[in-house]
Amino acid sequence: MDDNCTSIDAPRSLKNPTAIAARRAMLDRPQIAPLRDYAAWLRAEHLGTVPEFDPMDGGTNARLLFLMEKPGPMTDDRARTGKTGSGFISRDNDDPTAEAIFNFMRQAGIAREETVLWNVIPWWNGSRKITPPEMNAGLRQLDALMNLLPKLTTVIAVGRRAARAKALVEKHRLAFYCSAHPSPINRAARPKFWSAIPDIWAEAAARR
Repeated sequence: MDDNCTSIDAPRSLKNPTAIAARRAMLDRPQIAPLRDYAAWLRAEHLGTVPEFDPMDGGTNARLLFLMEKPGPMTDDRARTGKTGSGFISRDNDDPTAEAIFNFMRQAGIAREETVLWNVIPWWNGSRKITPPEMNAGLRQLDALMNLLPKLTTVIAVGRRAARAKALVEKHRLAFYCSAHPSPINRAARPKFWSAIPDIWAEAAARR
C-alpha cells in the first residue's frame, strides 16, 4: 500500500477499510498472537467491546507500555455511533487523540516497535465515564498483561486516571512515568501540560 490513503504507518490511516484489513492480517505475528489471545480472554468477560492491540507496534517485544485511560468510539468496529471505528487501539485511528499520539511519538523519537498501547479500562461500553467498580475491574486485568511483556522496562500512564496503576506497576519493579492525556479537551484546557507530553515520553524512553 503505497498511497497516502492506505499507508499503514500514518496518522488517521485506519479510516480506510483496506488499511484495517491489512492490520487484521498481521494479528498472527508471533509477537502479537499472545496479546490477541489476551484481548479475546477479556472479550469473554462481556464488559464491553475490547479492541485488538496494534500489530504495527512492538507486541511482546515492547519495552515501553503506554497505558491510556479507556478506549474511545473509534476503537469500536461495530458502528454504534454512526461512524465505524477500526477495532484497534492504535495511534493510526481516525480521531484527534490518536493523531496527537502519533505525532508526539515522532517528536519524542520513539520507535513504534519499542511500544505497546493499551488502556487501564480495556473495553469501550459506549461511555467515556469511568466508575470506581470499572476502574477496579480494569486494574485487576493488568497483571496478566504485564506478564505477557517480558522485555517491558517502563510504563507511561497517559492521563490522571491511568496513573491509578502506579502501585501495580511498581509491584512489577518497572519504571513509572505519568503524562497528561493528549485529548483535544486537554489541549484546550491545559495547553502547558499538553505541550509537555512529548518531553515526558522522551524522558521515559531514554531510561534503560
